[in-house]
Parts: sequence; C-alpha cells; structure tokens
Amino acid sequence: MKKHCAAQAGLATYRWFLAAAERGDAYAQFNLGRMYKSGDDGVARDERQAYRWMNKAAQQGLAYAQNQLGVMFYYGRGIEADDDMALYWFRCAARQGEASGQQNLGQMYRQGRGVAPNDEIAHAWFCRAADQGLASAQTLLGVAYAEGRGVLRSYAMARAWYRKAALQNDAHAQLRLGLMYKHGRGVARDEAQAVAWFRQAAGQDVAVAQRLVGVAYAEGLGVKADPQRAVAWLLRAAEQDDVDAQFNLALVLSHGKGVERDEDVALVWYRRAAEAGHALAQYKLGGMYARGRGVERDDRLALEWYRLAAEQGTAGAQFNLALMYANGLGVERDQAQALHWYRKAAEQGHPLARYNLGMAGQQD
Repeated sequence: MKKHCAAQAGLATYRWFLAAAERGDAYAQFNLGRMYKSGDDGVARDERQAYRWMNKAAQQGLAYAQNQLGVMFYYGRGIEADDDMALYWFRCAARQGEASGQQNLGQMYRQGRGVAPNDEIAHAWFCRAADQGLASAQTLLGVAYAEGRGVLRSYAMARAWYRKAALQNDAHAQLRLGLMYKHGRGVARDEAQAVAWFRQAAGQDVAVAQRLVGVAYAEGLGVKADPQRAVAWLLRAAEQDDVDAQFNLALVLSHGKGVERDEDVALVWYRRAAEAGHALAQYKLGGMYARGRGVERDDRLALEWYRLAAEQGTAGAQFNLALMYANGLGVERDQAQALHWYRKAAEQGHPLARYNLGMAGQQD
C-alpha cells in the first residue's frame, strides 16, 4: 500500500515538473533531468532524456544544471563523452560560484582533460570549493598539500583540511587523516587515533580502511588485539577485492592464531590475491602446493607460483625457485637456472641463498 502511494506521489511530481519544464522553467527542467538520470520516483531511468532536460536548464544559466551537464559529458552519459564540453560547462558553473563545478573544474586541470595539466590552477579551484564547505574539495585540497601539488608541501595544512572534511563524514578524508596519524606525518604518531579514523571510514565501506582496521585488530595496533574482529573486518575488505586484505585474511586463517585454523579457506583467499598479482600471496600459494597444505601437493604448480612471485622480486620465492631447479622438483634439473635465482635472492640479502652460492663457488 505504501509503495503504491509513493509511486502515485512520484508520478504526480513527475507530471508537475514536466508541465513546468515544457513552459520553460529552468528549475523544473533541472529536476526533471535528475529524475530521468537517477530513475527515482517511479520514473524509468533514461539518460538521453536526462541529458535533454539538463541541457535546457543549463542553457538558461542554471549553475547546478551546468555542473551536472559537465558530468554527463565527462562520463559520456546520455551524450558522447567530450572533455572540451565537460570543461566548458564546469567552467560556466564554477564562475557562478557552484562549489561542485569548481571542484570538477579543478579536477580537469589536475588530470589534464580538455586542457593542459596545471596543478596551480587546480589548487585555486579546489580552494574556492573548499572554502564553501564542500567536503570532497577539502579532501582534494588536503591531498594537494600532502603531495605538494600546485602548492608547497605542508603536512600541517593537509591535516587541517583532511580534518575539516573528516568531520563532515567524508570517508576518504577520514582514511587519509588516519594514515597521517599512523605514519606520523605532520603529527605525532598515534595508532589509537589512526584506527579511530580508519574505523569511521570503514563503516562507510571503504575497503582500504576496513583492511587497516582488520590489521590493527590482528596486530593490536591502537586497539586490543582481537583476532575474531580482525577476520570480520578483513573479510569485508576482501569481499570488495582488496588484494592486501585477501592476503592478510589468508595469513590469519592459515596460522590460526586466536581463530580456528582453516587452510581450505586460506587457500581460496591466497589464490584470489595471487591471481590479482599479489606477490606475497603467490609466494604463499606456491608454498601450500609445495607442502600439500590445504591442497594436494603439486610441485609443478608450486614452481609456477614461485616463479610469478620471484619475477616480482620476492626473495623467498627466488630462493625456493632456485631449490626446485637445483633438485628437479616440478621441472627438469637446471643448475644454471638454480644459480640465477640463488643470485637474485642473494642480492636481496637472503642468507641461505648466499650460503648456497658460496657452496657452489659462485659468491661475488
């Protein structure tokens, strides 16, 4: 019953906006465009119609519509993507003081889309939007100060702008502010403050923040160690395809420290991270196949995973790959390949690789 009433109300709103829009009312045209863009209030989503009405409102000088039209050209929604047109409409909105238009214009200059890259001009537009209280622009301004893009690097200014945005519940600012406390950039290192900000961002489904909260609980950084909570947070991030979270989750499950050891599930997460190119996950997965942990022993697959990790510079994988060549495990014995990979591992300071090279009379 409630859904039926809501649909009727939505249809009535649509008809009112349509009638007003056809009479040339710019605000009605803008709202009608938004309804078509989002598909709300019982109106079928139609990006071409959204573009049509947003364009009419923008042509009448409505700044909100100009910014939205710029977004449509930027992403190619309802109209073919066109950076020049996106830049034009963002500039129209920005010059009227529309904060999102100012931020978007700044992003065009930062990314060099439709215009030559210019961090100084980007910074100027971010400042205008941030001064109006736009949290996402405040975060971008914080990034500019943290990285010294278009302005002298200042961790103090970065922290100030991140804090302004974080207090407005901007998740990316909360994450970045937490990282400043974690690494002691422009502020005394404080793991408790770091995890407090990570937790706020994690609650908004930011995968990196969820992973960092999970690691904090796993290692007792800024909070009391709690393996169960660690697994819960790492799982949330891992399910969002955060490969570092997938690796850390597999690590916790394979060790079983404070939680039930589950090598079958650990294998699943090691594999997902390894297939995404995570070098340490490839190394660990190679080790599981080499030892038959959670899976039937398979020297050939162990060799393949060790090789992938070794090629990314993982010293342990380089050493193990050398051992497999030296002993003919999963591959024909090849002393030249064994020496090659021992040398690679030894160059990174791997003690057993150096010892084996010395035994073979190959040490530099």
